[in-house]
Amino acid sequence: MEFSGQYLKYNEYLELGGSVAETPFNILEFEARRKIDERTFGRLKGIENIPIEVKMCVYALINTLNSYSMDSTSSRNKNIASESTDGYSVSYASGSQVREIVESKSVELNDIIMTYLLGVVVNNQHILYIGV
Repeated sequence: MEFSGQYLKYNEYLELGGSVAETPFNILEFEARRKIDERTFGRLKGIENIPIEVKMCVYALINTLNSYSMDSTSSRNKNIASESTDGYSVSYASGSQVREIVESKSVELNDIIMTYLLGVVVNNQHILYIGV
C-alpha cells in the first residue's frame, strides 16, 4: 500500500529519532495528517515544501498516537479501571470515565497541534486561521 501526500517521510522520522517500524509509521502519519488537516481545513494539502513546524508536529503526534495504541494493547481489557488479586475483584470504567479519557486524549492532540502550528503561514495565510 502506498501512502502519498505525507507531511513527514519515514526517513525524516528516523532522522528525528523515531523508532516505529515503517508500516505502523505510515498508519500513524496518516492519522496525524488527518488531525492536522481537520484543524487547518486542508490548507496544507498539495503544497510542495512542508514547513519544519508541520514536520515536528507530525512527529510529536505520531509519538503520542503510538503511546495511545501501546496503552490500549498492553491491557487485556481497556475498560478495567482496577483489579485486586487478594479477594479477586475487578472494577470497570464507567461510560463517563471512558468519555473523559477520550476527551483528554483529544485535548492533548489539539494542544500539540496548537503548540507547533500557531503562527505558521503557508501561501500568505495562517494555517490555523478559522475566520473572524
